[in-house]
Amino acid sequence: MSSVPLDQIPAPHDATTLTLVDQLVQWGRRRIEERVFRAGMRMPSIRKLALDKGVSRFTVVEAYERLVAQGYLDSRRGSGFYVRERLALVAGGERQPVTAGAATRADAAAAPAPSTIDVVWLLRNMLHTSTRPEKGPGLGYLPARWLDGELLTGAMRSLARQSGTQLLGFGSPQGFLPLRQQLQTRMAELEIGATPDQIVLVSGVTQAIDLLARIYVQPGDTVIVGDPAWFQMFGRFASQGARLVGMPYTPEGPDLDALEALVETWRPRMLVINSVLQNPTGTSLTAAQAFRILRLAEQYDFIVVEDDIYGDLCPAGYPATRLASLDQLRRVIYLGSFSKTLAPNLRVGYIASALDVAQAVADQKMLVGMTSPELNERVLYRVLTEGHYRRHVERLRGRLDGVRDKAARMLERAGMRLFAAPGAGMFLWADTGVDADALTAAGHEAGFLLTPGSLFSPHQSPTTWMRFNIANCGDPALPAFLADYLEGVARRGGGAQA
Repeated sequence: MSSVPLDQIPAPHDATTLTLVDQLVQWGRRRIEERVFRAGMRMPSIRKLALDKGVSRFTVVEAYERLVAQGYLDSRRGSGFYVRERLALVAGGERQPVTAGAATRADAAAAPAPSTIDVVWLLRNMLHTSTRPEKGPGLGYLPARWLDGELLTGAMRSLARQSGTQLLGFGSPQGFLPLRQQLQTRMAELEIGATPDQIVLVSGVTQAIDLLARIYVQPGDTVIVGDPAWFQMFGRFASQGARLVGMPYTPEGPDLDALEALVETWRPRMLVINSVLQNPTGTSLTAAQAFRILRLAEQYDFIVVEDDIYGDLCPAGYPATRLASLDQLRRVIYLGSFSKTLAPNLRVGYIASALDVAQAVADQKMLVGMTSPELNERVLYRVLTEGHYRRHVERLRGRLDGVRDKAARMLERAGMRLFAAPGAGMFLWADTGVDADALTAAGHEAGFLLTPGSLFSPHQSPTTWMRFNIANCGDPALPAFLADYLEGVARRGGGAQA
């Protein structure tokens, strides 16, 4: 495998006490532990690393030998140094390869292909990049400077003026009742009818998916997800022993002819879909597409889980149809959250469904973690009822509108092709023309967090596609990095295999 482009060694906090060999060892270990260099990957040649780092070949040899001794590398005569597959202890004292995001599939054909970047790698580095969002075009949330901390602090001040005794209990398994009543009103504006008893508050859409997987998915069941789609749910369903089947997308939305063939073949238990501003393609369902999906769900008897986490970023009048507004929660389970518009760590989401489903979700929620934090739910209730949230969301839409075309033109000038041209939302899905995992690794070395398309495939298949968050594409060095990398690959003739 080809080596990964390198930058200068970042100086550690105690650089004055470390030799060049020590610094190079520290750099190598960090890159291996962060999975920039993965098991089986060939490390840069001694000559190349010495030139890139401005050190002698003897320094590189000594550093590599130390990494061999510490169990990070293998030395292969005449070939070079390779990242060793490190082992971890498991029950019974046995050892197994350290993998991240690996999960059992119902059959070997559904097992994910090896990838040089994985979900845990991305999540870890998302947290590292959270204070520098302009360096994170691969991040899945808006930069803090775009959000309104005063909305939250104002709500917390209002809450602090009340008696603290109301916060001392367990709370309700279904969540804070006044917030559920407020959500009933909000959903009615979307033409979705739900009583408070049909709504269960959860700690974000991630927990919602976890609860639904525990309740409805058994080993061997098929779950249809988008290909591409939100990657965090893949591992959760796979851990239940589900067979994940990918539904392809077109620039107009999901390929419904392909979906019909898939449900006829696999007879799925569940379909999970973003109906509005799909992550990562940015596409939305038309009314005709939504009706056809519901007809298939009725004919083949599967549950539809509609994730509407990006719904508030969709302006009024935008051509998008929600499945729950047509189905009225008979077969559709509707999910929502405020992490994209208020704060990623607020962690308040909700599930709206038929009454019996809501009761099963509340029961499962108690078994897993009793109740969700009512303090967070009370804060959100204050935010939604004090009259400023709508204007805040309108400002977010306006800011996204102000950078969308600029980000799209920047990617196209760098040599990429856009999948579609969404008129709303925060993501662009772009064909880089090169191995997106290799580009992601190169970006990491240059200080940028990118998100390769392989993560958005239920099988982590290699791809040239990549997701970009338009709110985080403003670093002035990003266009030059992307263009230089793609031009360099083209000069070497590597194309998608670089």
